Amino acid sequence: MSNYAGRAGSVVRYVDAPNLSIGAAGTTFAYRDIGPRTDVPVILLNHWGAVLDNFDPRIVDGVATRHRVIAIDYRGVGASSGKAPVTVGEMARDTIALISALGFVKIDLLGFSLGGFVAQDIALKVPGLVRKLVLTGTGPAGGKGIEKVGPVSWPLMIKGLLTLRDPKVYLFFTSTANGRKAANAFLARLKERKVDRDKGATPEVLLRQLKAIKSWAQQTPQDLGSIRIPVLIANGDSDIMVPTANSIDMARRIQGPQLIIYEDAGHGGIFQHYADFVPKALSFLEA
Repeated sequence: MSNYAGRAGSVVRYVDAPNLSIGAAGTTFAYRDIGPRTDVPVILLNHWGAVLDNFDPRIVDGVATRHRVIAIDYRGVGASSGKAPVTVGEMARDTIALISALGFVKIDLLGFSLGGFVAQDIALKVPGLVRKLVLTGTGPAGGKGIEKVGPVSWPLMIKGLLTLRDPKVYLFFTSTANGRKAANAFLARLKERKVDRDKGATPEVLLRQLKAIKSWAQQTPQDLGSIRIPVLIANGDSDIMVPTANSIDMARRIQGPQLIIYEDAGHGGIFQHYADFVPKALSFLEA
């Protein structure tokens, strides 16, 4: 834990952050908001089926030592009202409306997996809104293997049920000793919050978001070369959900990004290596 005391003289950790809500685009969005009241907040966009309690508290707290950090639930997910969108474009428009309702004119975006799709789309839809972009465990529209997220995930979700383990053990981490240890540590961190937990994603949400992922996979590639802001891309070298080749492809198509590929790490490479990722993300945001 950092000893950053914020303006109020006390640190609110992510596990203790109150659940907040705000109306935008005809929806009541749930969010949590921690860290010093900096002018440019970092907006966190999370993965398929994720709710507020699926953000890694070490990453949120690490970034919030020096930045205001706002984690959100997409429409229809967790405590947010409405029906989950079936396209990434709709999720991007919702997020843009939410950012506007919160009163921000400039933000940093940190997107993981599906959240990285949404983050790219926001950066392209509203070029002046995003100051810096962090894309983790993600890939571009039309990216290689993204259409296989469902076929790759369902058997491992069933394996999770049969072995009484969270499917994220198999989906986000490698099956090596390092990967298993990192998976167990990550899942333990997600359980640290004991009260006022968010509502888990329903099967309907999973299916609707999977439609959004599939349509992103089938979409015409976007002009990533037109993104003219600093971009940090991070992934593990063995991502089975959004194949690592997509991170390398994005780095080739975006102008002058930073690229981090963690060894012996999967889709959740930033969770496995949070102690390395957080300082790198902070120096990127502050450069």
